[in-house]
Amino acid sequence: MSNSVAIAATAAPVSGPGTVIVIGVTSAIARALAGEFAKHGHDLIVASRDIEETNAIATDLSVRHNVKVISKYFEAEIFGTHATFVDECIRDANGSLDGVVIGFGFMDEQSVAEAKFEVARRTIDVNVTATISVCEKFATQFETTRRGFIIGISSVAGDRGRQTNYIYGASKAAMTTYLQGLRNRLFKSGVHVLTVKPGFVDTKMTFGLPLPGPLVATPEAAARAIYNANEAKKNTAYVPWFWRYIMLIIGSIPEFQFKKMKL
Repeated sequence: MSNSVAIAATAAPVSGPGTVIVIGVTSAIARALAGEFAKHGHDLIVASRDIEETNAIATDLSVRHNVKVISKYFEAEIFGTHATFVDECIRDANGSLDGVVIGFGFMDEQSVAEAKFEVARRTIDVNVTATISVCEKFATQFETTRRGFIIGISSVAGDRGRQTNYIYGASKAAMTTYLQGLRNRLFKSGVHVLTVKPGFVDTKMTFGLPLPGPLVATPEAAARAIYNANEAKKNTAYVPWFWRYIMLIIGSIPEFQFKKMKL
């Protein structure tokens, strides 16, 4: 699909920070993270399946931060289009590609995923298969240039299977393991891979869910934490940070006791 727009703050090539690709930019965390990179002077390529909203986001980011922003269509479930999408992104970055953010994802209610296999399959297809499809193609490029980063937004849901979201959690556990292996592969090439594990963040995906107020972060706060974690070359970032310890406690509960709990 060719519905894309390029919005340039200046006609001349931008020097300094390179281009960052944010896929799934219509999600709240990914959009805020795109803004964080733009605030630090990075040009952007933003993409999602909603090209109208993506174009609007591109316009806003360009005007707000005075950077070049290119908008693209991306459909996670149409795997056959991914190679062309990656090639176009590399071409449009024009030798200045700094990194990629995997910000797309899918979650439905656990009861729906249990009752409808097509929903469970879509959860795996979007969160795991599409992530692997895209990341492998970018990884090959980064190995060639021997620089860059990949940020994958996973979830604390993948740290332990719980009856309330184990299908979504299984997809995120697979994503986390995949990113860990990719990090191991790319380290020798000087390419950094950051796994992000958000807890409760106030987004469209969590809208309507009973969220514990003190444990909920805003997308903007999450984006700042992710940006800083990537700059510090951290391997894993829990967002907010205290979820690392919450999940450590949950993970330490013996299985004979855990299986009796409603979590």
